[in-house]
Amino acid sequence: QVQLVESGGGLVQAGGSLRLSCTASGSIFSFNIMGWYRQAPGKQRELVAGISSVGRTNYADSVKGRFTISRDNAKNTAYLQMNSVKPEDTAVYYCNAKPSWTTSPSVSSWGQGTQVTVSS
Repeated sequence: QVQLVESGGGLVQAGGSLRLSCTASGSIFSFNIMGWYRQAPGKQRELVAGISSVGRTNYADSVKGRFTISRDNAKNTAYLQMNSVKPEDTAVYYCNAKPSWTTSPSVSSWGQGTQVTVSS
């Protein structure tokens, strides 16, 4: 079992920046892939970005060029640097951890969620 603790959400103006952090504990194999999903009111949860333990990354088209995911394996921590944020980035952001890229989100581990609000 993996425990994920998130931090870094908050209120930011459009065009500004924010960094989210997620620290994992538990079985290292279970968080080979770490990533961020988000869910806005009335919408389905969607993938934002993911990163493997060797640094391979994957981004949603809507955040490419603005968001950067990274991780520090020594600290079991993943980061999401959010630049040039837009009001449509407003959502609850959830950290996710799983053994492989193909693991279903429904059987992976989730953080408690952190609210990101972008004001226009």
